[in-house]
Amino acid sequence: MSLAVETRPAFHKTTREYYEGIRKEIRSIVDTVIRPNAEITDREGKFPRENLEALIKKGWGNILVPKKYNGLELDHVAFAIAAEEIGKACASTALVYVMHVGAVQTITLYGNDDQKERWLKPIERGLIGTYSTSEKATGGHWWYNFSQAQRDGEDYIINADKSFTTSAGQADFYVVQTRSPEAKDATDISFFIVDGKLPGIKASPWEALGVRGNHSGPISYQNVLVPKRDILGGENRGKEILLNGVSPIYLIGLGSVWLGVAEHALQLATEHVTNTIHRDFDNRLSDYQVIRQQIAEAKILIESAKPWQFDLAEQLDILQSEGKDQGVLTLPLTEFKVHTSEVANKATKIAMDVSGGYGYKKGPIERLFRDARAGIAMGPSNNIAREWIGKDLVGLPLELWIKGGE
Repeated sequence: MSLAVETRPAFHKTTREYYEGIRKEIRSIVDTVIRPNAEITDREGKFPRENLEALIKKGWGNILVPKKYNGLELDHVAFAIAAEEIGKACASTALVYVMHVGAVQTITLYGNDDQKERWLKPIERGLIGTYSTSEKATGGHWWYNFSQAQRDGEDYIINADKSFTTSAGQADFYVVQTRSPEAKDATDISFFIVDGKLPGIKASPWEALGVRGNHSGPISYQNVLVPKRDILGGENRGKEILLNGVSPIYLIGLGSVWLGVAEHALQLATEHVTNTIHRDFDNRLSDYQVIRQQIAEAKILIESAKPWQFDLAEQLDILQSEGKDQGVLTLPLTEFKVHTSEVANKATKIAMDVSGGYGYKKGPIERLFRDARAGIAMGPSNNIAREWIGKDLVGLPLELWIKGGE
């Protein structure tokens, strides 16, 4: 495979021009492959494998991975841009992509050399990874597990029912979170790299209002034998991995996806009101002040998120380069996720309102309206997130692993 970095503009990383080059390059894949597939992905609930393979073929599947493991070795700003641009075309594909990059990055940060050789290098051939964490018993508290790994000699047996796993039944490997063997409390958790071809893995169908192609349905692991060499980072390191490896990349990616959805909704709304004319008075929809004010509201909200996105991504890069924990940004990243998901819901509502019946009928605006609803519920849900933020503001502990805590 010829990595995409070979054709990247030779701009200094910190320049706007450099990142516009990144945006232009990812758009070429989005416009030629992902956008044309978006309608069928939604209509048929089709897993967007073709889209992911197109991204991976150009190196975007290993966007943050060091070059020695066949990665592009780009930064979090580039990743945020990629997630945003994909989100503009197809939220289902964007969410699958974010979970894939997140799983890959977790292995990059916490995997040993053998794991990186076996799981990162082959991604260039089209392998897709994902996270598998949440359980029905704890609902939106996806960091809290009741499932517990058991020992089988030096290896492990996993029995777990996961309630929502993006790419369930489609991924080539899962980064699975569960309690460690002999766990004394809820913080004794471990992560395992689980080969998607292992016997005992069963995914249930995904039927949902929106993001119908991301296959975030239930998945069960029944007596799945995971070799010792595929425990990630060692036993009882799950809390550290979750806070410093999983959450940061997941949240900056998720927020960027919803920013992209909002931008696309505004684009469609603006095009509609500019090009639609009421012939009785020969007025365009955009000639009405109430219409202009609505799309202006969406525009202002979208613009408020863009500097925040870049700032958070740059802070993640700085922390990683200095070898510091990225988990210190969990709350700001959570705030970003809440804001962008609600901006996406506001922008899609405005697009629906200003386009009237044309937006309401089956089509791109209606699809964006349904897709955006997923952002409110995706963990941490906006209700849970606000509780975190509020507790932090008044100096109360989050109590994430204490019974009854948020």
